[in-house]
Amino acid sequence: MKTLWHNCHAASMANGSYSIIENAAIVTEGAHIAWIGPHSELPDQGDIRAFDLSGAWVTPGLIDCHTHTVFGGNRSGEFEQRLQGVSYADIAAAGGGIASTVRATRAATEEQLYASAERGLQHLLKDGVTTVEIKSGYGLDLASERKILRVIRQLGEKLPVTVRSTCLAAHALPPEYKDRADDYIAHICSEMLPALAAENLVDAVDAFCEYLAFSPEQVEQVFITAGQLGLPVKLHAEQLSSLHGSSLAARYQALSADHLEFMTEDDAIAMAASGTVAVLLPGAFYFLRETQLPPMDALRKHGVKIAIATDLNPGTSPGLSLRLMLNMACTLFRMTPEEALAGATLHAATALGMADTHGSLEVGKVADFVAWNIERPADLAYWLGGDLDKRVVRHGVESTF
Repeated sequence: MKTLWHNCHAASMANGSYSIIENAAIVTEGAHIAWIGPHSELPDQGDIRAFDLSGAWVTPGLIDCHTHTVFGGNRSGEFEQRLQGVSYADIAAAGGGIASTVRATRAATEEQLYASAERGLQHLLKDGVTTVEIKSGYGLDLASERKILRVIRQLGEKLPVTVRSTCLAAHALPPEYKDRADDYIAHICSEMLPALAAENLVDAVDAFCEYLAFSPEQVEQVFITAGQLGLPVKLHAEQLSSLHGSSLAARYQALSADHLEFMTEDDAIAMAASGTVAVLLPGAFYFLRETQLPPMDALRKHGVKIAIATDLNPGTSPGLSLRLMLNMACTLFRMTPEEALAGATLHAATALGMADTHGSLEVGKVADFVAWNIERPADLAYWLGGDLDKRVVRHGVESTF
């Protein structure tokens, strides 16, 4: 049966802009949008169930395209250390950072990891998120990575959210491979990725290309293996230094390259040519008190699509609100509210390879949307925190929290 959602305005985000429809009507049939446009142009629908949205502004459901939601432990102590002047690199060298989370994650049961991740994910859902990407990368051995990826799949099965699962085994060097990074990369490529892909636990493959993680040459081996397995790739790149990982990602037609504070204009040109999305993570920039801004002018000049995400993780961006990231993208990176909203809808969908079905309000796409009690779309990037009054619809059905 069809459903009419009316008495609203829509920021459809088609083509990455507000694409506003005043006095809009949306018709859904099952899990998809069957019609959208001005209410005055609505064709006769016959017998149809109707929901009055009370003048709300409707946007696509928000998409958080870069998170690390499944992890064990807590790193608030490291937060204190950084505020006392200890660098992230020094913390990592002393056994903290990712390594400390790896120890806690390996020690946690699947049930404990699920319970912790569910709590974090519920905050995102209450904030209007209907699709989320979750990475592994805190296990760093086959059994633990499998455990994380299984939890990611369970979150998508049990909660009202679409979940994409990304294998980030090449996140850091595990202690058992100390000083043997090439051997660990070989293990990922020959054993871990093939086994996890065969179990249908992986939608994409990611890596951390950085001086304190893996070199471009090592990352390339991971990308080659992913391609052989038919899996798309993504990359953490240019967060702390310029290794031109984003250009490497572009050469392998990566869905996205993420962070990008130290990327160059040549990297932007390469990403534009390949269609690789730039995923900016203002929460990590803020939390680490970074000063090197992503090259916004180069990204805009060359037409690189820009997405925004929380980077929800225990060490560098414990962010539980994608809307807050929209504000940070505007205030820290000087994006416009329209750019930021596109970055959490259509461009975020593109960064997950889902733009054909998600990210904008268009006929044939999945009926994921949020009806916000706001005055204008810019309010989503304007208000700092809080729980804005809203109605969340996923797959054509209103969600309750």
